[in-house]
Amino acid sequence: MRLFDRRIHVRETAAAAAVLALAFAGPAYGADPVPGSGQGGSPGPSVPAGVKVGTELPSRISVDNSTEKTSITATVVNKGEKKSPELTLLVVGFDALKVTGVKGCDPIPEGKLPKGSNSGFSCDVGTLAAGKSRSYPVSATYDLQGKGKICLPVMGKDGALLWQQGPVPFGTSKPTPNAPDTPLLLGTDNVPFGRDSSARPSPSPSDTLPSTGAPDRTTVLALGGGLLLAAGGAGLWLTRRPRAARH
Repeated sequence: MRLFDRRIHVRETAAAAAVLALAFAGPAYGADPVPGSGQGGSPGPSVPAGVKVGTELPSRISVDNSTEKTSITATVVNKGEKKSPELTLLVVGFDALKVTGVKGCDPIPEGKLPKGSNSGFSCDVGTLAAGKSRSYPVSATYDLQGKGKICLPVMGKDGALLWQQGPVPFGTSKPTPNAPDTPLLLGTDNVPFGRDSSARPSPSPSDTLPSTGAPDRTTVLALGGGLLLAAGGAGLWLTRRPRAARH
């Protein structure tokens, strides 16, 4: 009888272990946390010693084919050894990608948007301790008939550029117009529906962000294709506007 009880106990323990294994196996692929990437990023010329500011975007996003809506997480990181200065993150959309909202951030007035962009938000990040990060949920739309890009400049309190990621594309070489959504990969040029051309990875940051002289507060790095993401009015607006009290 004791041996029989022991067998039952072993079976119950094995069954419980199997349930726990399933419970902690993680969600389905589509719900898995997407690792962040600094692809297409480059530091500015005014980064303080001991501070290593950067940004990260998800390696893939998914666009709803019926509404064109998508969500993106923009993350600011400090991988240096010292606390960062006061930081401002800009989240800027280009071409087929339009940023419609960033939680906790303010829209950049239309007349102050960086050149060539269609939308943008400004986020008061504050300071970041060494090894810390801060993430912002981004709402956006993506017209899958075109090619969209996003850009994440990080500026100091005085408007100096500390880091810039992009404009970097999200896209796919295999459109899925008949599916509920279309997955897009970071760093891939989008192939619009109905076109046969294949997507290719974006040029490396060294190709798209050539080194320049020290910029003033109205100029950011020169970008690929001759596009200049000038902070311009956005930079002046950022340095002049009153900052909301942080809680």
